[in-house]
Amino acid sequence: MAGLRLGPLLRHVDWDTGGSATIWVEADRPCTAEVRCADGAGGRARTFQVAGHHYALVPVTGLTPGATTAYEVLLDGARVWPLPDSSFPPSTISTPAVAGPGRSAPGPGLRVTFGSCRQAAPPAGGLRGPHGADALDTLAARLAADPEAVRPDVLLLLGDQVYADALSRETRAWIAARRDLREAPGAQVADYEEYTRLYYESWLDPEIRWLLSTVPSLHIFDDHDVIDDWNTSEAWVEEMRATPWWRERILSGLMSYWVYQHLGNLSPAELERDGLYAEICATPDGTEPLRAFAASADNEPATVRWSYRRDFGRTRLLMVDTRAARVLAEDGRAMLDPTEDQWLRDNALAGHGGYDHLLIGSSLPWLMPPLIHDAETWNAALCRGVRGPRWARIGENLRRRSDLEHWAAFPASFAALTDLIEEVGTGPRAPATVCVLSGDVHHAYVAEPRIPSTARLFQLTCSPVHNSIHTAVKLGFRLGWSRMGRWLGRGFSRHGRTGRPPVTWRRTGGPWFGNQLMTLALAGRTARLRLDQAHRNRKGARLVTVLDQELTGAETA
Repeated sequence: MAGLRLGPLLRHVDWDTGGSATIWVEADRPCTAEVRCADGAGGRARTFQVAGHHYALVPVTGLTPGATTAYEVLLDGARVWPLPDSSFPPSTISTPAVAGPGRSAPGPGLRVTFGSCRQAAPPAGGLRGPHGADALDTLAARLAADPEAVRPDVLLLLGDQVYADALSRETRAWIAARRDLREAPGAQVADYEEYTRLYYESWLDPEIRWLLSTVPSLHIFDDHDVIDDWNTSEAWVEEMRATPWWRERILSGLMSYWVYQHLGNLSPAELERDGLYAEICATPDGTEPLRAFAASADNEPATVRWSYRRDFGRTRLLMVDTRAARVLAEDGRAMLDPTEDQWLRDNALAGHGGYDHLLIGSSLPWLMPPLIHDAETWNAALCRGVRGPRWARIGENLRRRSDLEHWAAFPASFAALTDLIEEVGTGPRAPATVCVLSGDVHHAYVAEPRIPSTARLFQLTCSPVHNSIHTAVKLGFRLGWSRMGRWLGRGFSRHGRTGRPPVTWRRTGGPWFGNQLMTLALAGRTARLRLDQAHRNRKGARLVTVLDQELTGAETA
């Protein structure tokens, strides 16, 4: 009898017709996975195999638009979800009401909850201490306890869903039982099987498992999904490729991301057009085709697209790959390669005037604390050689030690993104808001560029979901936002001969430190932002709202 090893995860919900969704599961053997809904909708799919593991992405059709229905999962006809004696409410699929082809009906609008950087458990031997209450876990507990609570329509996980280079005590012990940790890569993930352990540790948490079964989620990777500072520079890549363990690590990282995260980002129509997915489903063992794909993705990043677009009625989301699509040659560094940059531009401008809100999901923030922005631009100039070879070597060392690799570290890409946001946000066809949603930097803030525009423009940054941060780093971020930080940044600019940024901006909210989630509530041409932090008390953990603010009213102070 087949058993459910992981999942179910509710992934794609169709906002065009309100009639379909996809459910991802992992089983412990080959089988037919089936989803049955209380309203008669359902679907089934045969599992596919990768590296001895068995997965299915089940298309669910026949759903009723504008309704919520409970569902169950069966493997070879036997019910495996909900779990026996579960204390959680039934897992459900909620669909939007639609008013016609391609248009969502008027209603409560769209609620998008987002964040990044979630370690399921603190790493063994770490110096940062306990991580405190998990914001995602706390959200799940609140929703499970209150059936009337308003749920997000979609959960955006903006990177570092797993930490391949910072293992918990339990996972480290599990890996130590299968290989010698004294050999490279040591207490880090080495292969596909070890990656699966990270997902089990993260997604088998009871609250998280229930939450992901009932709230649709969309994902994109950041560096720790593979390794800290992944693709930070050309020299970094050359050094990693020279190690005996890196090839297995990068292939396993990309393969597991494709299976556990990327597939569910795609709509059923996109899956039907995906040749790799069809090949893997048609073969008894898809390991080698997927491994060849991962090798191609690493060697020739421009041949693979991890970015994707989702339209939710009159809200457009562009989730952008800011890691694998980089150009790293020092004389032509770019956050996005030319084809990826054109994809972003084309999808931002396609149907311009036909959407009310544009969300750009970027794991790395576009607008950073000014001191950090200037330091990264200065560092990029040093590494490019503007101050000679000695400073270039110093710059490369600083880049890796200080994580100087955000949009500011790719000045041409920063300028291009700024120009695109200004173009989209200006004129009679402009949406009400253009928001860049980001994480990575272990604090939350709201920043607004000083750009004459029709739309309201925002950088909304929220992290971590569950992690910790050194006091010194907190002080550094506070300095980065301060007047003194701006003054120090100008010194970096003079030394690096970089000039001033093509845009100025101001922080209009934060910084906030803690385990936290942001939620955007979008209705018509209005937008409201809420920030919730997880706090422990004697009764457990609860979410505390520290910001609840209208974004489309008068300018924030």
